[in-house]
Order: sequence, then structure tokens, then C-alpha cells
Amino acid sequence: MKKLVFIAIAIFTLASCNNNTKKLDKNLVTTKNSNLSVYKGEFIYTADAAVLKGKDFIYGVTIDKKMQELANKVAPVKKDDFDMVPVVVTGTLANKPEGTEGWDEVLTIIDIVQISKKPAPADVKIEDKNIVDKKARAIQKK
Repeated sequence: MKKLVFIAIAIFTLASCNNNTKKLDKNLVTTKNSNLSVYKGEFIYTADAAVLKGKDFIYGVTIDKKMQELANKVAPVKKDDFDMVPVVVTGTLANKPEGTEGWDEVLTIIDIVQISKKPAPADVKIEDKNIVDKKARAIQKK
């Protein structure tokens, strides 16, 4: 069920094409690995997967110690489990291993450069089932 919800959120996120992305601080911190590619996007980690969604990409993230460190740093920023938090990281990009499930391209995080102090605005808001049921009953009574 968690996978289904996560996939639905990913599809809705891609379909919405929100152009109101907030910019992170332009004064980026330089790291010892400055020669690596810099990736700016919204990070989410659930029990099943980690994803970095940018303006024109979506990558799976290798689940390792550095990803766990990022997940721990974004946890206090998140208001609920499905909040995505804007981040800037450096890393290496590779195609997923053949015969495995997941995103076509996988990002391995090398350095965490910056983390937003607020979660990204939700592209799609999933309402509580009880609220939806109450609204449906109210409409039926009319």
C-alpha cells in the first residue's frame, strides 16, 4: 500500500508541472568535492525508496550512509511523512543495475551542500478519508 501511495504521489508530482519552485539560497557552500555535479531538487525518503525530484529530472537515490544522513537532517523540517524538502547535493549519477526495479537513473550522494528550512509546497494534497467521506455525505444530503 505504501508503494502504491508513493507511486501515486510521484505521478501526480510529475503531472502537475509546478513552475512555482522556490529558489534555495544562491550562496552555495563549496565542498571538497567541488568537481562533482551539483543537484538541486526536492528530496523524499520513505521506507521503500529515496527520490530526488528536480525541475526537469527525477532520480532514485542510493540508500547508503550519506542518504541516511540527509534523511536525518531533513526529518525535523518535514511536517508529515510525504513532505519533500528542497536540498542541494553533490553526487554521481549512474544507470540502475539491470534486472532491478526502480528509477532508470540512480544518484549516489557524496556531499550534502544545503537543506531548506521549510518543506516544498505540496503539488497534490491528499485529504484524510474521513474528511472526504463527510463531504460526500453532505453533498448527498443536498
